[in-house]
Parts: sequence; structure tokens; C-alpha cells
Amino acid sequence: MEMIAVENLPDNPTPVIRVGDTRLSEADIARETPFHPAPSLAEAQRCAARALVVRELLAQRAAMLGLAPGDEAVASLLERELQVPQADEDACRRYFDSHRERFCAPARLRVRHILLPAAPEDARARDGQYRLAERVLGELVQHPERFTELALRHSACPSRDQGGELGWLTAGQTVAELDQALLRLPPGLHDRPLASRYGWHLVCIDERVERRPLPYAQVAERVRHSLREASTRHALRQYLLALESEFGVEGFSLEEDGG
Repeated sequence: MEMIAVENLPDNPTPVIRVGDTRLSEADIARETPFHPAPSLAEAQRCAARALVVRELLAQRAAMLGLAPGDEAVASLLERELQVPQADEDACRRYFDSHRERFCAPARLRVRHILLPAAPEDARARDGQYRLAERVLGELVQHPERFTELALRHSACPSRDQGGELGWLTAGQTVAELDQALLRLPPGLHDRPLASRYGWHLVCIDERVERRPLPYAQVAERVRHSLREASTRHALRQYLLALESEFGVEGFSLEEDGG
């Protein structure tokens, strides 16, 4: 669906979608589009159109049942009409057995580091700090017991007061570029500086505990929650498709959209 800017639309734009007796114009979709960030404008517009269709279907069904307009009416409508089956214990265990990779304790690393700061746009500072990082790394290779001393002397991270100790880390607990590198490193002092938006990091992995599967008893509630969410999404989709069939939608298809 190719859209144009709201300010360039005529006063009475041509409808592009009809939901029951309600018509949605390009202007309606253009106004909704900024609320749906997406990799492309076309995708954002598609998401906006879908949101408007869904909103209108629910509003028309709520009005048919005599519910007052507004968000509370939609919540009451879904509570009244959306039927979500509950998963029994056997279903939960089958789901767990088929998706064990989703229910694991993440890998953990006990890390020390020394941060030599340099802004990404400051090429001269980054070059100078890299050369310093290589010298400090050479010292650490020869004298690993000096890590605490060198962290206190050089590191710009508050962890310097603990000798560079970051403690136990799991994925997502450090800046993204450093986080990705750490997860691939073996135990020990890494042999080169690692770059991040903050500068250069000298890293020592003191201990590594690999990712491991968890027993069902520890994740039973998470399994039930996952099944509940999947059942709710499926039930809502079927409900919306039924409303689409009941009220009629032209210019957009929830079934073909697949959302």
C-alpha cells in the first residue's frame, strides 16, 4: 500500500479500507503510521492499517453488545467473548519436552576488565588508547598478578575500585558490542583489546559456567505462561477473523496479513 504524507492529502480523501459501514482513508492510515515503527515505511503502513481494522472491528462488536465506547469496552468485550483454553499438565510437559532449548540457565562469566576510554568519533584518542592498551596487556601477560594495580591506575570504569571486577555476567548485562565478544571468549586473559563505544577493554575471564538445561520443576510456571500466551494469540486471531467475516472488511485482509 503506497501512502502519501498527511499534509498532501485532499480534504476529503478517498477511502482505501472499509470495515462494516466505516471507511478508513489514506489520511487515517498516515496518522496512525508513526505509532508503528518498522524497518520500512510500507511495513509501518501495513501495521497501521491492521491496527485500525482491528480497532474498528472490536469497536463495532462492542457497540453491537451495547458497551460504552472506549478502552474499557474493548477490555470487557474480550473478557466476555475471548475463549482461551487452559493447558493441562500433560500439555505443559509435552511443550517442555519439545522446547527444552527455551528453558535453560544462561551461560555465566566472572569477568575483570580495564577500560581505556575513547569516544567513537575521536580517531586520534582511540589510536592512542589502543597503543596504551597493548602496552598494559603486555604487562599483564608478564605479570598477571598486577591486574588490580593496573586497573586502579588506568581504568575509567567504576569497577577499578574493585580491581576491575565486574562479577558474574550473563548475556545483555554489558554494552552490546562487548557483550557479544565476551560470550565467545574462553577463560583467561584475552590476547587483544576489545573495542566498544566507550573505548578499549582489556578482559580477563576468571570463570565460565556454560548454558545448561533446567528441570521441568524449576520452569513449570514459565511453561504454563508460554502456553497461555500462545493460546491467547491464537484465540484472538480466530476471534478477529470471525469478526472480519461478520462485519465485512474491504481493502485489507487479516487472514492474508497473518498478524
